[in-house]
Amino acid sequence: MDEQQRDAMINELYELFLKLQSTEDCKMLFEDLCTNKELEQMAQRLQAAKLLKQGLTYAKVIESTEISSATLSRVSRCLQYGKGYKKFLQ
Repeated sequence: MDEQQRDAMINELYELFLKLQSTEDCKMLFEDLCTNKELEQMAQRLQAAKLLKQGLTYAKVIESTEISSATLSRVSRCLQYGKGYKKFLQ
């Protein structure tokens, strides 16, 4: 698959997300798209970002969420330099 095909497929996924209108819609779609472990990991990352934003230390976030230090480092970088967490986490 070339990069253009990959980008088109990802954009199609984003367009599908935009059709979701409720928590129940999200639940149905994500249960079809993701494994339980993948959902848990995404939720864990979101929780870690919230805790970091509140000022908790890495140690406290790891203790609270059981996230790996490598994943927490990525979440922290996204929180600092990314756009999504900044826009959607208040």
